[in-house]
Amino acid sequence: MNHSYKSSGNGVKSNNNNNKSISSSSSFSSSSTSGFKSKPAFSGRVRVAVRLRPRNSEELTTDADFADCVELQPELKRLKLRRNNWDSDTFEFDEVLTEFASQKRVYEVVAKPVVESVLDGYNGTVMAYGQTGTGKTYTLGRLGDEDTSARGIMVRAMEDIFAEISPETDSISVSYLQLYMETIQDLLDPTNDNLSISEDPKSGDITLPGASLIEVRDQPSFVELLRLGEAHRFAANTKLNTESSRSHAILMVHVKRSVKESISGENGSSKSHTSRTMKPPIVRKGKLIVVDLAGSERIDKSGSEGHTLEEAKSINLSLSALGKCINALAENSPHVPVRDSKLTRLLRDSFGGTARTSLVITIGPSPRHRGETSSTIMFGQRAMKVENMLKIKEEFDYKSLARKLDVQVESLIAEHERQQKAYKDEVAKISLEAKKRISEAEKSYTDSLEKERLKYQRDCMESIKKLETQLAVKKSKDESLHKTSNGELIEVKKKLHNETLLRKAAEEEVKNLQNQVLQWKRSEAAVNAEMLKLRKMLEDEVHQREKREEEISMLQNQLLQISFDADETRKQLEIGDHSVDMTGDMGSLISPVRQEKGNVAKLFEQVGLQKILSLLEADDPDVRIHAVKVIANLAAEANNQEKIVEAGGLTSLLSLFTTSEDENIHRVAAGAIANLAMNETNQELIMSQGGISLLAMTAENADDPQTLRMIAGAIANLCGNDKLQLMLRAEGGIKALLGMVRCRHPDVLAQVARGIANFAKCESRASTQGIKSGKSLLIEDGALPWIVKNANNEASTIRRHIELALCHMAQHEVNAKDMISGGALWELVRISRDCSREDIKILARRTLSSSPTFQVELKRLRLNAG
Repeated sequence: MNHSYKSSGNGVKSNNNNNKSISSSSSFSSSSTSGFKSKPAFSGRVRVAVRLRPRNSEELTTDADFADCVELQPELKRLKLRRNNWDSDTFEFDEVLTEFASQKRVYEVVAKPVVESVLDGYNGTVMAYGQTGTGKTYTLGRLGDEDTSARGIMVRAMEDIFAEISPETDSISVSYLQLYMETIQDLLDPTNDNLSISEDPKSGDITLPGASLIEVRDQPSFVELLRLGEAHRFAANTKLNTESSRSHAILMVHVKRSVKESISGENGSSKSHTSRTMKPPIVRKGKLIVVDLAGSERIDKSGSEGHTLEEAKSINLSLSALGKCINALAENSPHVPVRDSKLTRLLRDSFGGTARTSLVITIGPSPRHRGETSSTIMFGQRAMKVENMLKIKEEFDYKSLARKLDVQVESLIAEHERQQKAYKDEVAKISLEAKKRISEAEKSYTDSLEKERLKYQRDCMESIKKLETQLAVKKSKDESLHKTSNGELIEVKKKLHNETLLRKAAEEEVKNLQNQVLQWKRSEAAVNAEMLKLRKMLEDEVHQREKREEEISMLQNQLLQISFDADETRKQLEIGDHSVDMTGDMGSLISPVRQEKGNVAKLFEQVGLQKILSLLEADDPDVRIHAVKVIANLAAEANNQEKIVEAGGLTSLLSLFTTSEDENIHRVAAGAIANLAMNETNQELIMSQGGISLLAMTAENADDPQTLRMIAGAIANLCGNDKLQLMLRAEGGIKALLGMVRCRHPDVLAQVARGIANFAKCESRASTQGIKSGKSLLIEDGALPWIVKNANNEASTIRRHIELALCHMAQHEVNAKDMISGGALWELVRISRDCSREDIKILARRTLSSSPTFQVELKRLRLNAG
């Protein structure tokens, strides 16, 4: 951007110490509010320093034969801009900094006075203006991670602020914004990408209600925030600068400090403690704004084109609006166009307002950019004519006073409660003492009564004992006389009774023995008949056993022959391309397969399903595996599946996973279950009998790709049942599918992809019907990374199923955020553009267009689906 300013006289700009205060539409004073203490304002001119950048490597080569277009006289605070070899213009500034000036020197002369004013309760602004590539960002925002001496104004200013504040009573809050193409964006929270500007109707302050305001407690926390904001700032490579800032960066630092004031009476004596406590503390509020303007540039020199050209136009328009405002303020114009740009609205308080403002303009020495250097110098000259009315902001901290009063009230309440408790304790103590004395008196009276009672009781007992003794003596005399007369009679009666009892017992014993003899005779006859019957049954059982052994031997031979024929057929099919002519002898390859199925059907008709199933429990491993193969071949036919299940074949097949350790048996059994799982009724039976748990356990211990393919195929068939979704996932079906990808065999991965596609389709159908509202179970079980990784797999069968799974998962809005964070959005965009199958491509487009979350992310990434 070029500003067409003209200097007066011979181009020498003298210090305007006598300039009048400028009053315009952008200057205002803060109105006093309740609890707000204001002090008289005083004028302060905008201070301007110029900093010269040393020649860069390109200028050292290109301009080696040309002298610098500027000459600095730092001791006189002057700068000469050469028109040609014999004529130049002279300008004066508040500070002139050569290319050798250190970052510390720049901070002390440009920013430190402003920082001190902010700590005293004033608003302050530090701003850098200049052509692209002249060192504005270096001057303001350099972090100095590798070299601490290279720290910029932002870092050094915060170091001074942290050194002066007290963490117990003071606070610091930080906002970091960028103005990009007339849109204010929050660098600390990129989601806030269109902040609005509002004006306080009472104080006139410009605020950004939606911006992040983060409180910082130490310097490292601030540096991390600054580093985070710089990472989100827009930059681009131009001919003038490899890292050209394409936005205006604005750092806002809000400082609140408590002010301790001594309070005395009218006669000079100190007030009472209560008066000092009731006096609310004073809080000073200062705001520091550090503005890193995007570089002014000419389109033809920067080489901007496309989007970068639009950025350059926006930058130049906002800088032009800023220049117009400063021109109006410098010329005491009655109208200042602060509303022409969001940049001028944000800086309303910095030029012609109530803030102490310091401007550093950066220039380069190259004569090729003399026009841009001249424009920058004239911008600084105009800014030096602008005066601000500085006002300190102090307010009473009624919240702190309220907290102190609350503490005093709580203390008085606690003292009152303590005194009340002491009174209650004293009353309780007296009451306890009285109760103790009463208790002692009652105890003494009770003891006396007890002693009298015991005395009378002893006397009574002694009298009773004497009477009992006399009665006992008299009774013993009477009994001795009675026993002498009746003793002999009692003895005779006792002997007669015993003899009678013995006779009766002997008669009963004789009768019992007679009954037992009869019973034994009858039992002997029954036992003989039963023995004859059992002997005959044993002979029949031996005959039946010999017959069954012959049938089992015959079945074993038939099973061995069928298995041998099947293996030979498989070998012929595998080598058929090398040994048989494809046009002439194709029938010779097909006939063994038909013959094998015919043999199985013939065996099924002759032997019966029940006998074949009984061979699954045979002790011979070869017999068991051949029996499993026969069941698997029968299960491939739909009309046999119901018969197998009714005969208990499904239960027998599932039991093989726990009773057998042979992986060949596991492989064939899994294939048979996969065939049975194609029927919806059989799927529910498999789930109810714990089939998923058994399949998952077998898959975890298996290494053979064919075994894993069979298990994955069975689980994939079960994944297509809407009713079994939750049970299948709860019993580890999804985890088992994801665990089998370790094999990396294409056939296994194809079955895993088919199962995931079936599961996602059922979930999509459930969400469409309003049944399911939560996140996809596939995402919860960690399937999304594998799905995204294989969405563009070379194998078409794997890729087709994964593409379908992604489209079905994306139809449920609750999955959108996880799919975006997991990278699935990019794959959906690719599917909508490049998928070979038109139906999947249309489904992906429809899904992307119907999801609000996807649309917002695509808009942010500037992508179009399809």
